[in-house]
Amino acid sequence: QVQLVESGGGLVQAGGSLRLSCVASGRTFSTYTMTWFRQAPGKEREFVATIWPWSSGRTDYADSVKGRFTISRDSAKNTVYLQMNSLKPEDTAVYYCAADRGIKSDYSRTEGYDAWGQGTQVTVSS
Repeated sequence: QVQLVESGGGLVQAGGSLRLSCVASGRTFSTYTMTWFRQAPGKEREFVATIWPWSSGRTDYADSVKGRFTISRDSAKNTVYLQMNSLKPEDTAVYYCAADRGIKSDYSRTEGYDAWGQGTQVTVSS
């Protein structure tokens, strides 16, 4: 089973940028739908962005992050990235990456993912 490790979180001022990374173990990374979720204190985990497996290049984003966040993957490095620009205080949360084999049609739901990372904290100060 694939294992995921996130990094890149931290404290940043509003308007700043961060890039999160999620490294996956194993040799089948390219076959996984990779998704970023986030969870703020007292709130449910919510979908942020997803990228299709293989080299399809297809992505989707939550409305709240469209135009500010970009998801990408590097299969040579078994890594998925989340570039976050124009950060807002409401982006403060623990960010998790998740993996599911093949194309996951219900990617915005937390149920059914094969693996989750441990999370990385992002704090945006006003």
